[in-house]
Amino acid sequence: MSILLEARIENRYQTPMNVEKSNLPKIEHAPQTLRDIVQERMRTAIIEGHFAPGERLVERPLCEQLGVSRTVIRETIRYLEAEGLVEIIPNRGPIVALLDWRQAEQIYDIRKQLESSAAAVCAQCHSGDFALRLGDALTALNATMDDSEWIGVMRATTRFYEIIFVEAGHEIAWDIVQRLNGRISRLRVLTLSAKDRPKPGISHMSAIYEAILSRDADAAQAAVQAHILDASAIAQRFLRNEAAKAVNDA
Repeated sequence: MSILLEARIENRYQTPMNVEKSNLPKIEHAPQTLRDIVQERMRTAIIEGHFAPGERLVERPLCEQLGVSRTVIRETIRYLEAEGLVEIIPNRGPIVALLDWRQAEQIYDIRKQLESSAAAVCAQCHSGDFALRLGDALTALNATMDDSEWIGVMRATTRFYEIIFVEAGHEIAWDIVQRLNGRISRLRVLTLSAKDRPKPGISHMSAIYEAILSRDADAAQAAVQAHILDASAIAQRFLRNEAAKAVNDA
């Protein structure tokens, strides 16, 4: 190949100096697979009480209702089992996992440690547009409080805490919380539906928001702990009442 031809080929594939290369558009939401959609619907149905604790999850009706194969249902059940929302009972099959106070108490204890630590660190180190993002998340949460379905509240609450954990640099702690998120959401539905709650949940979240933005680590930690103490007391009363009722009905 001649030197002249090589130069022409090289020039053909060079980007002109006067042409700016634009960034590729960001993918805001990755497309959901069929399995993802089924998992989300089943998770929501369990969290919102469409399937009661202890209820059997029978493959054939689920296939018919959702219009999917048994393979997808089985994969979904295994996934929800890993989240703690489903139990596999020998000689009976999958059921909606029972949630008692012994388990709930451990979940609240983990939340108290991880969430209060993240809020305290976040109060000390937050910067940039954090205040705006957390404020938007709180506004979005408040907008869902009157929804007839709880899933909007669950997603908005998760987003609120995710912003705090990420800003604090507690990604590993957030990963642990995410693994418990299904069971945490079930408990949230119990406590949010309580009519005799001493302080509305949104008031607790607002207190956390204000303490973090004021850069008061102690106040942020105390606000989180007060929120969890309030919620755990309601859950304890409800779950123990349910346990006593089950014994009486047996």
